[in-house]
Amino acid sequence: MLISEGEIFDLCGPVHLTAIDWENVAHRRSVAASLVQGVYILERDKQEKWQGSQALAPPWWKHFLFELYCVLVDDVDSCIFGAIYKFAPSKSFFGGSKDKSQQRFVIAFRGTLTKGDAFTQDLQLDVHIIRNGLHRTSRFETAIQAVRHVVATYGSSDVWLTGHSLGAAMAMQAGKTMAKTGVFLDAFLFNPPFLSAPIERIKR
Repeated sequence: MLISEGEIFDLCGPVHLTAIDWENVAHRRSVAASLVQGVYILERDKQEKWQGSQALAPPWWKHFLFELYCVLVDDVDSCIFGAIYKFAPSKSFFGGSKDKSQQRFVIAFRGTLTKGDAFTQDLQLDVHIIRNGLHRTSRFETAIQAVRHVVATYGSSDVWLTGHSLGAAMAMQAGKTMAKTGVFLDAFLFNPPFLSAPIERIKR
């Protein structure tokens, strides 16, 4: 199986970001995008059975001092659709001390895969978006349970949501669901699906 340049962090990742300014929106956006790409490639590594030194996904989070806290797996097709990352720098990064308030979690969701085992289920979820039914799917239930767990365990102040395309819709729906309970999470959404009303409906 050929490997595309877009899957290799050293070729296409933001390697210039060696020191992250968390107050810089552009830096945070670059980190979020890289973590989403990590989810895409986690599933690619799984499909191709690439492990250890062969795995392409880890540099997409390790470069920014994140570790993979857990993966989110769809119970229908057993494909990886999301990941929870934990910011885990060494103690020296904070001058010798680190407390719970400095932990930062990012919950990332990939978009539709057009090849491999995930394609059929991803396509069905895209249809659910069109029908405004994503919140009723088992994948979303897995996602929102993960979000609730992280927020309940670590608090909401340092939890981000991010996703691309289908994953952006998943992150947006999770954010809306949490907001209804008074929990507001930062989110970085890339190319979220946008559905316009039919022209004839607009004219009426």
